[in-house]
Amino acid sequence: MSDTDLPPDRLSSNPRSPHYDEAVLARGIGIRFKGLQRTDVEEYSRSEGWIRVALGKKVDRHGNPLTLKLSGEVESFFENPAPGGDDSNA
Repeated sequence: MSDTDLPPDRLSSNPRSPHYDEAVLARGIGIRFKGLQRTDVEEYSRSEGWIRVALGKKVDRHGNPLTLKLSGEVESFFENPAPGGDDSNA
């Protein structure tokens, strides 16, 4: 991946999700929802235009956080450069 690559269209921070990708999450994903930077996003889909955020400290009977689905314009970006893409020789 290069720095011009976009993050996946859909990504989840829950390891049990089929949309979980540890390598991408380790690089850092930033989410801008309706023009504002969000740091509490559990899952997102750019093409469908929604994010899921935790609903306080509430959990379901399996210990997973309860989430709220919010609809709107979603932008995602990498927070850190791709590994091996650093050109500095310091």
